[in-house]
Amino acid sequence: MTPHYSPVISALVTLLLTTLLLISKAGKSVQDIPNERSLHEQPVPRIGGVGLMAGVLAGWAVMLKSLAWWVVLPLLLLFAVSLLDDMRGLRARTRLLVHFIAALILLSGSGMLAQNMPIALAVLVGVVWMTNLYNFMDGADGLAGGMAFWGFTMYGIAALLRYNEIQAMLNFSIGAAALAFLYHNFHPAKVFMGDAGSIPLGFLAAAMGLWGWQQELWPAWFPLLVFSPFLVDATVTLGKRGLRREKVWQAHREHYYQRLVQLGWGHARTALFEYALMLAAGSSAMWAMYYSPEIPWLLFLIWGVIYAVLMRALDWRWKLSRSGQRGPA
Repeated sequence: MTPHYSPVISALVTLLLTTLLLISKAGKSVQDIPNERSLHEQPVPRIGGVGLMAGVLAGWAVMLKSLAWWVVLPLLLLFAVSLLDDMRGLRARTRLLVHFIAALILLSGSGMLAQNMPIALAVLVGVVWMTNLYNFMDGADGLAGGMAFWGFTMYGIAALLRYNEIQAMLNFSIGAAALAFLYHNFHPAKVFMGDAGSIPLGFLAAAMGLWGWQQELWPAWFPLLVFSPFLVDATVTLGKRGLRREKVWQAHREHYYQRLVQLGWGHARTALFEYALMLAAGSSAMWAMYYSPEIPWLLFLIWGVIYAVLMRALDWRWKLSRSGQRGPA
């Protein structure tokens, strides 16, 4: 079967399996119970990651001989452990240890560990951070799934423009599975992806970015800019919590996307705004890669200013809303 069908297979498998899971006992037994971090009020099944990952792997099966074991093996490890976490709950240190093991497998298999050690360590930390990033940002209807669609689609287009159809279809398959998942996940969400979806997606964002860079499909900075809306929100938010000596791993609702929802934007409007932001960032990265690859720093400077202005405006609006709720002293 031609690999051009792989995204269609991924989408159909994800949609079909997620639908079946929702009407099965599994959909009722694995629930996301609202906590301090949640923006939903009622329990929602969190088994969507099973359908999403099954769709990705089904699409990839068409290109079995082109797969890299050092991407697939840690992906399966992360999926299995994260699914167990969704079902029974695991300690944070156990999950983090598995994330580091997965990153080490990726770097070892790709040959990164044999290169400059400081660079390898930086990439290792980056992969673990990106692996967790999707989990931190998976807190609003349609957000993580939609951002996965745009991010991996950008990877696919970039690979296609370099005439690497296999890499293009591998990434398009992830994007197609994410798009199919949105059928049940866009507001009002009937299903969440859970850690079994968000953790593997975060890993894939790093792994496919690294793989494409090694194949000279894009420069090292390209994945950072494509996924910058996620990277900036999570990094700045958790950095601020760390500076206040708060436990960054504890549930909270301080991410900028969470505050947009709480300020009255709602899930759908917030998701659409984030999609537009990611589309703009990814498109600008694509333009710079092909028309001005020698000055990526200028593009990062521009986006740094944009993100700073947006965050500053939201911080001001949030402070204003909180003072209004407290009333006059």
